[in-house]
Amino acid sequence: MPLKKGKSQKVVSKNISEMMKGFEKKGSIGTSEPKSKKAAQKQAVAIALKKAGKSKTMKAGGAVETVKKRDGNRPVKIY
Repeated sequence: MPLKKGKSQKVVSKNISEMMKGFEKKGSIGTSEPKSKKAAQKQAVAIALKKAGKSKTMKAGGAVETVKKRDGNRPVKIY
């Protein structure tokens, strides 16, 4: 069954649970076969957030951080 469209938390969590049910039945998420249930869960979260147009770091409240390298060269952005 295809994933639902939407950005709300309810849609994202339903997509995650749908993918996990598929993993428990078939042992795969899409074309990949994660080794453990935890790896499958992480992959399901990443796919659901990608489908919703969100990223995990931005969802957690993280932002782009600029730091300087040790040798004093140009600043580097860390996502």
